[in-house]
Amino acid sequence: MPTVWYQGRVAAMSHLSKTTMEMKLEIDQAEGVFDFLPGQFITMDLPVSEKRLHRWRSYSIANGPDESNILELCIVRSPEGLGTKYLFEEVKIGTMIKFKGPDGGFVLPDDLSAEIIMVCTGTGVAPFRSMINYIKANKLPFKGIHLIFGTRSEENILYREEFEMFSKENPLFRYSVAFSRESKPGYHHGYIHDIYLKEYNHPHAKRQFYICGWSKMIDEAVANLLINLKYDKSQIHYELYG
Repeated sequence: MPTVWYQGRVAAMSHLSKTTMEMKLEIDQAEGVFDFLPGQFITMDLPVSEKRLHRWRSYSIANGPDESNILELCIVRSPEGLGTKYLFEEVKIGTMIKFKGPDGGFVLPDDLSAEIIMVCTGTGVAPFRSMINYIKANKLPFKGIHLIFGTRSEENILYREEFEMFSKENPLFRYSVAFSRESKPGYHHGYIHDIYLKEYNHPHAKRQFYICGWSKMIDEAVANLLINLKYDKSQIHYELYG
């Protein structure tokens, strides 16, 4: 099948941290409903180069698929990136952006009867926010979800208020944050690996790990779960970003 390209209008832009912004793309209703699964991503074709390698940039959709034709994207600025330079410096409200998708198999499982541990760093939280928002919007019953988010310092926490509120509303949802460069009361000082290694050191068949972040973090997490904790590979799912 030929690739279908869409046009999205930038409807809103706001900073989530000094280096990360949330961008909302609105798709013309005339193009039909843009269906996607929680956790999938889109690929933008940006006017920054003749080479596809430089033009195409993929971003996970950060909202659930219940909100009509609005896509929320969580974008971190790369100092060397042509794509993020364009998105941060040239794009304005009303700018049209060409994109394709949705793509990706890193999605919310149909079976929520297993305990789900979501491990992420930085903007790797975006697909998990989509999954969690979908669960909340549809009041889906689940066994238990533990979101473990890692970043350097408090100023870089993304969507903290939303996750803290959900953890208060539903005791089956847990939210843990690790700071690698900062020590603050109420937060873990160190890396995200410390948290799941301690809390899930006894393997259980009804437990699934979803991991999203840079390749080094994912490699370490997969090795920890497979080799150190002896989980089966069928219990581990991951997606790279960057």
